[in-house]
Amino acid sequence: MKSSLAASIYAAASAKSQGLLEGKTVYVSCTVDEEYCDGESLKLLLADQQIRPDFAVVCEPSGNQITLGHKGKAQVIIKTRGVSAHGSAPEKGVNAIYEMAEIIQRVEKTNLELMQKSGARRATLVMSQISSTSVSLNAVPSACEVYLDRRMIVGENEETIRNEMNRITAGKQATWELGTLHRKTWTGEELTYEPLHPAWEISLEHELSRAFVAAYGEVMGHAPTMYDFWDFSTNAVALIQAGVPTIGFGPGEYKLAHMRNEKCAVDEIVEACVLYTRVISRL
Repeated sequence: MKSSLAASIYAAASAKSQGLLEGKTVYVSCTVDEEYCDGESLKLLLADQQIRPDFAVVCEPSGNQITLGHKGKAQVIIKTRGVSAHGSAPEKGVNAIYEMAEIIQRVEKTNLELMQKSGARRATLVMSQISSTSVSLNAVPSACEVYLDRRMIVGENEETIRNEMNRITAGKQATWELGTLHRKTWTGEELTYEPLHPAWEISLEHELSRAFVAAYGEVMGHAPTMYDFWDFSTNAVALIQAGVPTIGFGPGEYKLAHMRNEKCAVDEIVEACVLYTRVISRL
């Protein structure tokens, strides 16, 4: 993101120095905590500053490919209930872990079914955490809890998730809920994050897309040969929720994100900067 940040800031400055901002306002935003609270900081920024953009560009790495959207995300908690009993008399209790065992198998089966569906874009379901509650290591667990990460494709929504979770927990002593996160910001403010964001995709016929395609041709010397669609979530969720037309474009390879040797070619940064400037001139 440092590469995209440099390209964005210099693009805005370049556009201003070239007189391209007549009647326009360009904001370059830099918000924190995107990794575990997608869009929350950007949502607060838009609200606090009372900004309602006509267009938005998410500068996550895309290898300088125009990115038309990304997958949605739902984070879900499933809880099973049991009855505590002494470990020497398990027949007198109900083991919440055993109640969860079949649910775990159903989650894996659901993920396999999702990934076997036809199409280039696939939804996924991953169990990312499990824990249990017991009065001691010598007792039958009275509760068990798992955390799920569900990646959604275009066309899936809250009802999709609700039906899927109902099927997974059917017939078991279990409940499910959104995995709401409660965090404290670096300023000490309490933050509540509801992790349910549908996938989104902008049309190639949209004014913003046409501006990017034209700018791409000017900078790269040829029309785009392909378009990307991120399989992860970004701060775009706040923009989409606010009804702001959004597109993605940024230097760097996102598959290297969070790795020790993450890097970005300087030429890509320069290309992105020039392209951002051309887009500004066209909107």
